[in-house]
Amino acid sequence: MLSRQPIEQIQQQSQQQWQRHAQFKEYMSAVNPPMPKIEVNFFDHTLHEQGATRVIPFDLSAQLETAYPASTPNLMANFIRILDGTSLRTDAQATSHMFYVIKGCGRTQMQNGTIEWKEGDLFTLPAVPDALHSASCDSALYWVHDQPLLDYLGVMPKQQHFEPVLYTKDVLDNELAKVRAEGTGRNRTGVLLSNPNFPLTMTLTHTLWSLYNALPAGIAQKPHRHNSIAVDYVVSAGPDTYTLIGKSLDENGQIVDPIKAPWVAGSVFITPPGWWHSHHNLSDEDAVVLPIQDAGLIMNMQILDFQYVK
Repeated sequence: MLSRQPIEQIQQQSQQQWQRHAQFKEYMSAVNPPMPKIEVNFFDHTLHEQGATRVIPFDLSAQLETAYPASTPNLMANFIRILDGTSLRTDAQATSHMFYVIKGCGRTQMQNGTIEWKEGDLFTLPAVPDALHSASCDSALYWVHDQPLLDYLGVMPKQQHFEPVLYTKDVLDNELAKVRAEGTGRNRTGVLLSNPNFPLTMTLTHTLWSLYNALPAGIAQKPHRHNSIAVDYVVSAGPDTYTLIGKSLDENGQIVDPIKAPWVAGSVFITPPGWWHSHHNLSDEDAVVLPIQDAGLIMNMQILDFQYVK
């Protein structure tokens, strides 16, 4: 007869194995744990203006304490530089990709087809195994995707939630001009880029949100805040154009101890979640900024909490 003792020992060891990661924290000491700080960060236009064909990642994983590349907890932002006559393949495992053409001309080939692009165009790709970007003149692109979100969840994309979409520069500028003409005197003038597959959030994709936003000459916008993180690309700006960013407001609705983020064409800055920020254009040139946020995801969770000073 076989002894039951070894089996019982195995079962006991197995039970101990399942319990070894069971931890307990006192409620008040752990209900709001200190998280890695998300700071105001800058990425200069010179990064994409020189060097070989390559991806230039904005990797803040050390600051965010992640084991994978990330610019924010949910997003990865990059510049892409592609020299005339060369190609570059991207293969991020993401559900959403946004590409804005900083300069140049070329095409992007993926399993859904081919997109021809030029300076000022913006296009989105769904979950694709990879994409081949080829330049017919020296080119630079701004690329944001949501692989960090998937890396955090430990998952891979398994289906496409939308088809590729191209927003051409001509259409973007025309739509912005219409909004500006209709809203003469408004403090804010911009167009949200939307996709019909997401009627509830009305966002660029189910995770990404984008605004093509004009800041007219001489305008200073009052502060606002939201729980989504913005990775802001400056399309165009004159001197003395900037954003003030801070954690709180004083009794007069002004930002306390603000950090100044200058608007420099071709550059990017990060606005942390929940921080108050105001945009200022003290020059005689209209400016345009293109913020990309994780607000598609945040809106779906119904925790955006957009607020502004009236």
